[in-house]
Amino acid sequence: MVYLLYGTKQYRINEEIKKISKNIDKMNISRYDLNNDALKNVIDDCETYSLFQDKKIVIADNANVFTGTTSKDSEIIEKYLNNINQSTILIFIVHNEKIDSRKKITKLINKNGKVLEFNDELNVESLIKEQLKDYNIEYKNIKLLIDRVGTNPLIIQNEIDKIKIYKGEDRNITKEDILNLTIKKVEIDIFKLIDDIVKGNKEDAIEIYHEMLKANEEPLKIVIMLANQFRIIYQSKELLKKGYSEKDIAAILKIHPYRVKLAIQNSRTYNDKTLLKFIDELANIDLGIKTGTMNKNLALELFILK
Repeated sequence: MVYLLYGTKQYRINEEIKKISKNIDKMNISRYDLNNDALKNVIDDCETYSLFQDKKIVIADNANVFTGTTSKDSEIIEKYLNNINQSTILIFIVHNEKIDSRKKITKLINKNGKVLEFNDELNVESLIKEQLKDYNIEYKNIKLLIDRVGTNPLIIQNEIDKIKIYKGEDRNITKEDILNLTIKKVEIDIFKLIDDIVKGNKEDAIEIYHEMLKANEEPLKIVIMLANQFRIIYQSKELLKKGYSEKDIAAILKIHPYRVKLAIQNSRTYNDKTLLKFIDELANIDLGIKTGTMNKNLALELFILK
């Protein structure tokens, strides 16, 4: 049997592979990346019979030969598709939204195997309900899980697996479980952190900072990002005073115009003295962490709590 799985929904492709390989021992599953491995090696593997089981699986990732690219590999695949080893399940994977359905090899798989598309949008709530069908979880906690970890199916699966391992035989998933066990997806919204720092919203600022640390962001990196954003706000404000447009400022600072737009919006909240004060303090923290005179995990926290 030969499969051609294509599309941008990697999670669904992975789920399909799990279904196909459900009764196959892992020792009988081979994986190749056609960006690095020769197709000939894949086909040689397909033509070799398994010593341990009636069936084996050969997975060929990044099979871009099925897109618009021209390759001599088409001839190798065509030859194999006309004489398929029935004891091997060959799975080609293409991470593109489309494949070239006009190619002879694509038509041959359509005829002798299966071509499956994975481009349609996934209903995240339905995914979570399916994964937790044997558990009791309120709808509001499903929404909480999505709010915390985002909509990437692979991340959702990883977080759900952690919850399942922790809960053991307990089939009730609570709000506390989600808050304590999952890592909040941190959209590194430095402007939000800056806003909370300047306005004195210490509790909110600390929460954002701690979530960044949970997401394995380095404290020094956060310090540098904060300093850079304060500097952009200050520079944008000064250039705006001199009559420069947002487009001109973006060109002068060599940054994306959208960042300038946000900086100008935020600059109205802060006076020059405050901005320079924060830039100076963050420069001292940067130096202190690099020279070892400040604890990297506490330096920024103390700055926020001032």
